[in-house]
Amino acid sequence: MTHYSLYDLNEHIRRVLALNFQQPVWITAEIAQLGQSRGHLYLDLVQKGEGDELIAQAQAVLWAGDLRKMRARLASDLDAVLREGQEVKMQITVDFHERYGLKLVIADLDPAYTFGQLELKRRQTIETLRGLDLLERNRRQPLPKVLQRIAVISSENAAGFRDFQEHLTQNAFGYGFSCRLFASSVQGKNAEAELLEALQTIDTTRFDCIVIVRGGGARLDLSAFDGLELCKRVAQMPLPVFTGIGHDVDETVLDLVAHAALKTPTAVADFLLQHNLSFENELLQLAARLRSAGDQQLKISQLELQQAEQALRWNAGAQLRASFERVDRIAETLPQIVRARLRGQAQKLEAAEAVCLALHPENVLKRGYSMTYKDGKPLMDASEVASGDLLETVLLKGTVLSKSVGRKRNAARDPRDGKDDRS
Repeated sequence: MTHYSLYDLNEHIRRVLALNFQQPVWITAEIAQLGQSRGHLYLDLVQKGEGDELIAQAQAVLWAGDLRKMRARLASDLDAVLREGQEVKMQITVDFHERYGLKLVIADLDPAYTFGQLELKRRQTIETLRGLDLLERNRRQPLPKVLQRIAVISSENAAGFRDFQEHLTQNAFGYGFSCRLFASSVQGKNAEAELLEALQTIDTTRFDCIVIVRGGGARLDLSAFDGLELCKRVAQMPLPVFTGIGHDVDETVLDLVAHAALKTPTAVADFLLQHNLSFENELLQLAARLRSAGDQQLKISQLELQQAEQALRWNAGAQLRASFERVDRIAETLPQIVRARLRGQAQKLEAAEAVCLALHPENVLKRGYSMTYKDGKPLMDASEVASGDLLETVLLKGTVLSKSVGRKRNAARDPRDGKDDRS
């Protein structure tokens, strides 16, 4: 049986590969890991199948000389493409060494492919969000009248975050804001996960809105803001979310689902200031309307007061004239009333005088009556007289002195018997 040494086998493989891959070929793969040493770039390339199952893996290298040439030609696009997790299209030559094994040497890159793949993924994300009715959801969140308590998601050292803060704190209107930073990466392979974690950390009951800001950067730096899970989370936030991620031309999926997308962090700050200024203008207009309504009501009240004063004066004059007329009428009729009453009283007086004259003792005596006194006091009852009492009887003419010898009971007053009661 024929057998080969390991070296012989690897040498045979090298000759076969060299024979079949004489020219560079274009391949597509995902960068799983990226490292640099002595100016060279070393890449672990992978290809995934359904369910992210790893179906192929290889190592690649971009030598320092080729790297310098690519950087001069592609500029910032090179750094945007050569990132972990990025799918890239590259031209490679197959190199197999008996000792070091298979290695793919990168000769060229096609950034347009990577941008195209990201755009395709971006469109798929947009369609998914549209199917879930999430593109307009956050935009339907009502804005508070004043946006003052702000949760800011950004990198702590990002220039965009500092610009945002300075623009708010140094505003010409003197508005006060309470900003709290929830730190997160805003680019790179961990950005989406950290942004999601920051959103999860925010206590939405303590803030009026959420602001996501970052500074400028390469076009592919925005890929973190196209992630489906991040955009779903932002769309479903119970607070309005504003974005200012530093690009004048490109629009991320996160911009589409946010309540409002501004181009830069300072533009977000301007938006907040203008929103609060609008509310202040509403207050000023309301105050002006209140003052105007108050002034008008005051004028109406003053006019009503003047009318009431005139009516009061007129009524007082009319009542005074009526009182004078009543006094005049009373003055005219009072003497007649007094005379009539005097006549009536005079008639009553004459009648009383007639009665008094009729009852005068002298007139009574003239009719044949007499008055009997005992001890100077007139007698009214026979029981007051005892036998032997000295009595004085006054007649119309003269007085008779007598002594009592007894008394006689009046039969009409005591019907018990008709006998005299003499003592």
